[in-house]
Amino acid sequence: MSMTARHPRGRAARGARTRRLQARLGATRLVARLTGRHIYAQIVAPGARTLCAASTLEREMREKLGGKNSDIAAAREVGLRVAQKAVAAGIAKVAFDRGGRKYHGRVKALADAAREGGLQF
Repeated sequence: MSMTARHPRGRAARGARTRRLQARLGATRLVARLTGRHIYAQIVAPGARTLCAASTLEREMREKLGGKNSDIAAAREVGLRVAQKAVAAGIAKVAFDRGGRKYHGRVKALADAAREGGLQF
């Protein structure tokens, strides 16, 4: 069980951090969503319109990762894939929306891989 599920203010605190961050950003952003089983990344325009996305649920990613869908290596692959799709769509500059999570582990791996793929934060 995660800390946010056990702690009475954990989930609310992460939601508050998310809202604060999104209010500050306001631009096209790279949204990272991590669960215990999969990793998702989307490029979202200010009107909440998804421009491109990548996740460990895609067939190519499942074959490449071989069942390890939620570790740091998977986060790197998702970051590279979303960056490739964004650059192909003509998107070069985004703000990184980590969803209220701390910048380490899978979140950091996804962000670093997206930078390597050509996105600028």
